[in-house]
Amino acid sequence: MADLIGQQIGNYTITRLLGEGGFASVYLGQHVRIAAQQAAIKHLKTHVTGADIQLFQHEAELIATLAHPHIVRLLDFEVKDGDPFLIMEYAPNGSLRQHHPRGQRVPLSTILSYLRQLAEALSYAHSQKLVHRDIKPENMLVGRRGELLLSDFGIAIIAQSTYATQYVGGTAAYMAPEQFRGHATPLSDQYSLAIVVYEWLCGEPPFTQGDFIQLGYQHNYSAPPPLSAKEPTVPPEVEQVVMKALEKDPQARFPSVQAFVEALTAVTQPAFSGTGTLLLAYKEHNNWLHSVAWSPDGTRIASASADGTVQLWEAETGKAQHFFYGHREAVWSVAWSPDGTAIVSGASDKTMQVWEVTTGRRQLLLTRNADVQGVCWSPDSTRVAGGAADGTIQIYDVRQSRLLHTLKGHSAGVWSVAWSQDGFRLASASDDKTVQVWHAVTGQQLLVLRGHSKAVIAVAWSPDGTRLASASDDKTVRLWHAITGQLLATYTGHSDEVWSVAWSPDGTHLASASRDKTVHIWDSTGTRTRYIYRAHASEVNAVAWSPDGTRLASAAWDNSVHIWQVSTR
Repeated sequence: MADLIGQQIGNYTITRLLGEGGFASVYLGQHVRIAAQQAAIKHLKTHVTGADIQLFQHEAELIATLAHPHIVRLLDFEVKDGDPFLIMEYAPNGSLRQHHPRGQRVPLSTILSYLRQLAEALSYAHSQKLVHRDIKPENMLVGRRGELLLSDFGIAIIAQSTYATQYVGGTAAYMAPEQFRGHATPLSDQYSLAIVVYEWLCGEPPFTQGDFIQLGYQHNYSAPPPLSAKEPTVPPEVEQVVMKALEKDPQARFPSVQAFVEALTAVTQPAFSGTGTLLLAYKEHNNWLHSVAWSPDGTRIASASADGTVQLWEAETGKAQHFFYGHREAVWSVAWSPDGTAIVSGASDKTMQVWEVTTGRRQLLLTRNADVQGVCWSPDSTRVAGGAADGTIQIYDVRQSRLLHTLKGHSAGVWSVAWSQDGFRLASASDDKTVQVWHAVTGQQLLVLRGHSKAVIAVAWSPDGTRLASASDDKTVRLWHAITGQLLATYTGHSDEVWSVAWSPDGTHLASASRDKTVHIWDSTGTRTRYIYRAHASEVNAVAWSPDGTRLASAAWDNSVHIWQVSTR
């Protein structure tokens, strides 16, 4: 088919070419009746007739059964004049190849964020007896909410079923040794994923020179060049894990993709040393501390107290810059705008107030029907959200002083609200023992997370937006998958109610504050306590990481905020 622009495939009209690969061209399709619905239409560069059509349909139906938040959905398929087409979910934010061109090194923390999502997708597919066969950055797409979507699942095997028999499926630079011999297993996907990790760490795959046969020989018989020779900053433990996943013998690799990712995560998590050096104790409040927030540049702290004040002070010296006296009763929560220009606070006087950081002037006064117990900012600093004791969450446009949404789903008071980094989702924690996730633009309820046996006091998003942490009066912190709602882990290290939880900026650790007078630092698997801070004389209400991840601020009922060093070795 020469020119496909304007042609209708299924319920979609082809509007433009998105890209071309070795065995397929990808077009953007517009639904003929639903204006807001688009799809990616993949035209396989082959011709099928007779039995080949039945085989193509069988494989397409198999792929269509995959339903996972990190896998691109197959919406439909069609054979038109012998040309096979696959109609797939459209991911508008490009691929990881576009985000990280070849030659560009990717931070290890970002790699781990990607791998967690990819491992979930692959583990699910492998449980369904499907092997991807073509893992590479081009097939890792970025969805509308910033999540990763693994694309072209099984496309290689469809191509194999419709191409000449010598086609073995995959892209040579990323193929496992056994794939060149026409045999692919879940361990082949692990090898290909390790090739991608190798490339992200040093800028290029281990084997890049030669044609298909030459690359096949290298994958089968040549040792990958040491990562440390190409990028000396790669830790030896990381290199060891990657090289194990690149073993020629599939049985010498990790038993699964998930085991590979867990091993890599384990060697990248730092060990915390010392006793948590106390750098500063701020004691200007004359009543309990409820909340604490860092400025985006890490130089200042905003603290909220039952004394009715919000105080802004220097994190290094403790020197006060502004005291905000606008509230008439206890202040429950404070948050710093991501652009660093404003602070929002919520209090028992049933108000949310927005303050200018430079002048200390109150910019906005928002009146509610109940105590405001949790506040947060949108990532673009244009909106604030407040959770109240009446069980509602309200979202305001700060620039226009306008109420955008009132979210009603909780059956009891809301203690905490948190905005995801992509700006599309809002999470809330409540006395009704649930965490709820909302679409921050439409106000639609997306998830209700149940599992805590008592009130949920705090909720926090992982930096990559894939997980949620919730802290509860049931003495636990729970980790959830932010899209499916699956419970991932439960941390049980505290001996009393847990009132605050925060992710480290790199997403590898969490800090939780408790009525047991301690702050715990623990790994993001929820299985290992790394350090316990015991310097507070009373219950600890709040904890927050500095933006660079080297310090923690903890606020307690002893009327103090502690700034302490987080040292690693």
